[in-house]
Amino acid sequence: MKYSMNLLLWGNQIDDTLFPTLELIKEIGFDGVEVPIFNTNPEHWFKFRKKLDDIGLSCETDTICGPDNHLISQDPAMRKSTLEHLKRALDCSLVLGATKLMGPYHSALGVFTGQPATSDEWKWGVDAIRELADYAESLDITLGLEYLNRFELYLTSCGDELIRFVDDVNHPNCKIMFDTFHANIEEKNIGDTMRKMGDRISFIQLSENDRSTPGKGNVDWDGIFGAIRDLKYDGWISMEAFSPKLPVANIWRKMFESEEQLMRDGLSFIKSNIENPQIAKPVVF
Repeated sequence: MKYSMNLLLWGNQIDDTLFPTLELIKEIGFDGVEVPIFNTNPEHWFKFRKKLDDIGLSCETDTICGPDNHLISQDPAMRKSTLEHLKRALDCSLVLGATKLMGPYHSALGVFTGQPATSDEWKWGVDAIRELADYAESLDITLGLEYLNRFELYLTSCGDELIRFVDDVNHPNCKIMFDTFHANIEEKNIGDTMRKMGDRISFIQLSENDRSTPGKGNVDWDGIFGAIRDLKYDGWISMEAFSPKLPVANIWRKMFESEEQLMRDGLSFIKSNIENPQIAKPVVF
């Protein structure tokens, strides 16, 4: 198992000001970081890659799309420009040495029509992601699609919908990135949802119900760790937590002592459940 920290905890400014933070992440015991790609100029990332290499941190990447980059827009020009935007994000991922680009970029965050996704929107999304997966394959990168909760996304807002979407894309370089925060809102049983996804899961984000320290809230951690064991999953496990430094996350109050405390306590909690399963409660089926 490999353990990662999502850099969104420190906001959306991802540049050399985070270099001391990267060193702390390494010192605490993480194997890598999730790097959000907001700047899609590959030149921006060469210095960041060098720092990661120098201190021995691996990375995978994430991106999101806003209203100006809606892959299922009725406007064909926007769909085309969004696909090009996402290809540039893949180019940046290549510079960083990532093998995965993850996120809910099959549609735009916070854009709603007031109705469920239409058959046209579904097809536009599937066709575009299939083309993006072709490009990702040429770079030896795998897409990790994510569903968000109903308040943030409408194309896919639960596990069953994302499974169907990925199966419709039907491409070896299109997989699922699973986020416990959204599952905690939308699923009847998080562990069963993970089992249903099976080997479609290529990356797991562990996030508490209030986006604070994993293990301090009401997420069904026993069910989640039980599913990880049942799936014999042995890939990346990442901690995703947010603070008021990330305005788009709508976090209006600080819910932990410090970023360092959150990372140390969260990583200890995760490792204790992953590496010492005998101390975890049994999963009841």
